Amino acid sequence: QVQLVESGGGLARAGGSLRVSCVASGRTIRSYAMGWFRQTPGKEREFVAAISWSGGSTYYADSVKGRFTISREDAKNTVYLQMNSLKAYDTAVYYCAAAPGPGPAPTAGLEYDYWGQGTQVTVSS
Repeated sequence: QVQLVESGGGLARAGGSLRVSCVASGRTIRSYAMGWFRQTPGKEREFVAAISWSGGSTYYADSVKGRFTISREDAKNTVYLQMNSLKAYDTAVYYCAAAPGPGPAPTAGLEYDYWGQGTQVTVSS
């Protein structure tokens, strides 16, 4: 079992930055691909970014490409999502997820086995 806890969400102005973190416990994340998803009320959860188990490959939704960066620090069992040039439509609950590796990090939520509880990110325009 892998437990995931997100932190770092909050309020930011449009054009600003935030970094959200996801700390894992129970198992090392070294053999897991890690992803970030987000959800707003009334909408389905959507893919944001993912990083392969090796850290060698990253994937981004078109809506965040060039603005968000996913990274991992396996020694700390932690994954990060750096969010720059924030826009009002980035407002959502952000979820961290883990999928068994190896191979490319999946972009479909159903391929992830473990999920965190989420952290709220609110961007004011």
